[in-house]
Amino acid sequence: MSAGRRDPDPREEQVRRMLDGPHPVLPPDLAAQAVRRGGRRLRLRRAANRTAGWLLAVVLVAFLVWAGVEQPWATEPAQVTPPLEGW
Repeated sequence: MSAGRRDPDPREEQVRRMLDGPHPVLPPDLAAQAVRRGGRRLRLRRAANRTAGWLLAVVLVAFLVWAGVEQPWATEPAQVTPPLEGW
């Protein structure tokens, strides 16, 4: 056995036999089906992204309106007055 030569890998031989063998028959409209399914998936993804964008915009507007009306950052006036002493 020479130094640069190695035994063939059985898995490699099996793959070579599979690639050299007869290939399965594909349906004639396979490309058309793939294009149709890909287009459908693309339209659904675009619709989902558009819906998510609109929903995010509506939530943001609702939050801004709530924050403008309620003003949660403002402190409430004290409800209890300090006791009067020294009258």
